[in-house]
Amino acid sequence: MAHIPLPLRGLRARLVAAFVLVAVVSALSTGALAFREARTGVLQQSQDSVIQQFRKSVDSVAPYTPATPNQGELQAAVNHVLYDNPSQGWRVMATYGSLRAWAPSADFEKLSPELRRTVATTSATVFQRVDVDGRPWLVVGTPVAYSNSDDTESSLSGMAMYLMVSQGTEEGYVKAMVSGIERATVVALALAVVLALLAASGVLRPVRALRRATRRMAEGHLDVRLAVNGSDELAELSQSFNDTAAALERSVVELRRMEARARRFAADVSHELRTPLTAMAALTDVLDENALHHDQETGEALRLISEGTTRLSGLVEDLMEISRFDAGAIKLNLDEVDLTESVRRTLASRAWQDQVETHLPGPGVLRARVDPRRLDVVLANLVGNALRHGAPPVRLTMSVRKERADVAWAVIEVTDSGPGIAEEAMPYIFERFYKAGTSRARSKSSGLGLAITAENVYLHGGRISAANLPWGGAAFTVELPLHRESSAPDHNAFAGAR
Repeated sequence: MAHIPLPLRGLRARLVAAFVLVAVVSALSTGALAFREARTGVLQQSQDSVIQQFRKSVDSVAPYTPATPNQGELQAAVNHVLYDNPSQGWRVMATYGSLRAWAPSADFEKLSPELRRTVATTSATVFQRVDVDGRPWLVVGTPVAYSNSDDTESSLSGMAMYLMVSQGTEEGYVKAMVSGIERATVVALALAVVLALLAASGVLRPVRALRRATRRMAEGHLDVRLAVNGSDELAELSQSFNDTAAALERSVVELRRMEARARRFAADVSHELRTPLTAMAALTDVLDENALHHDQETGEALRLISEGTTRLSGLVEDLMEISRFDAGAIKLNLDEVDLTESVRRTLASRAWQDQVETHLPGPGVLRARVDPRRLDVVLANLVGNALRHGAPPVRLTMSVRKERADVAWAVIEVTDSGPGIAEEAMPYIFERFYKAGTSRARSKSSGLGLAITAENVYLHGGRISAANLPWGGAAFTVELPLHRESSAPDHNAFAGAR
């Protein structure tokens, strides 16, 4: 399943999101609290002021209104209250029994039955907020009471006065506060984003420097170091990286020194052994020629000396070849060759034609730029390994595998019908001096043949692999890159098995 990148995967995005989230929560919570307190304060102050002023106006008109007023006296009381508050936008109504008086209009449908009932049964001033057509109104009702002669009690006269006043101005103040809070929130968000970017830059700068340094270290630049600024956690991280890099550099330098010394030792030993071994090989050739003139025990001893010298000479040659690989002193002598002809020359030079079945393209069909000598080493090692440790029939096949229109590989496969390779040995089959199985520990093989084969394949930019066949036996596969000008084989041009 394809990997979908997360939108907040980067550290910068997460820091900005965290700052913005904190700013939004802080701004909204602070704004909501401020709005609630301010709205309550504005409305409460306006409400208290209106109620107090209305009550004062009613108290001032009560002494001049008879206890049983008529319609005209009720209207006079209403007009007097409005006259005392000319610029307030009030609507006033007075009631007494079934009499009603109002000014400037009779729009008093907003008076709820509960409010009228409360005013008629109590001596307290009551109020109510109502919304009409989306506009807020304050409705106040107060009974008119008269004091008794002892001046200690008051009794309800049955007369009540009501006030309706719009609170649109106060609502405008509230909306202005909401708008101000919104603008403040936007400013807070912008400031939070700026602060987040600055904080992210401060945090990410050493992190990015650490990322660049680790990449350079992965590329082999072990001398890379970070600048340590400050004394915070990032500075400690940079210092830890520098300490780790320094320790790693010392370790790698020491390992390289030891590896170079080991390679030089192997090369020196191989070189020093080569000269006496050459002389010993010449001597054993002479002794082999005269072996028939000696008795059986002497002849067997001479044969063992000759085989040991030959084996030791081969080991020294392999060690010298490995040392050249390690020193990077190998250079390919590339040439355009016919791979089919190269395979046949390798088999013919070792008299393996009758021991190996071949399935090859026709002559001149498959050509590639390779080092002929090193290709011969690869083929000889694989075929020889199959003949020594496998079982007949041993087969060698060659084909072409195309990956794309411009990428193709020459595939050479050597198989046998032997017991195959132990599964536990498969990961180490191309390692140096590794022998698959205890039975091969004292064989003529040095354990370097497959390692040298793999190195030669890698020099050509190729690949090599080993596997066990389902029906038994081992299969070694070599893939060599073909250039565009190399010919692709015609499937009808393959020669039959020999």
